[in-house]
Amino acid sequence: MIVAEDLVAAVDRAFAGLQEIDPDQAARRSAPAAWSAKEIIGHLVDSAANNHQRFVRAQQGDALIFPGYDQEHWVASQDYHAAEWRELLTFWRLFNHHLAHVIRRIPSSRLGTECRIGDGSAVSLGFLVDDYVVHLTHHLRQIDARLVRS
Repeated sequence: MIVAEDLVAAVDRAFAGLQEIDPDQAARRSAPAAWSAKEIIGHLVDSAANNHQRFVRAQQGDALIFPGYDQEHWVASQDYHAAEWRELLTFWRLFNHHLAHVIRRIPSSRLGTECRIGDGSAVSLGFLVDDYVVHLTHHLRQIDARLVRS
């Protein structure tokens, strides 16, 4: 699937630049309620974890309902703000490479599987796969924009 290659390219391109960010700068928040770059990458790890489950489990049946995702709780409970920056980046990169591997192996016949997340509307597995990359690139742009302002 082309989206898998797009995912790897986006992650690897971002990884190279993210490694250049000083860990102290990665921990800075632009506002008290805003996430730091560390917390945004942590959120993207959580997104990878949740979507890994979705991408695999949606291949098992005709329709699946997944639990919702409280992103603030996930980020806070794992205290990404205190995580070691380089380790977090490496984990994020490798997890996404694995997700690309999983995506490449989704049979085209399963891409139409109906998925519902929490109380949301039904979407296809194919939509979730495509949307995952859109979501990831959105948050990477947020990090880039924050660094430009600092």
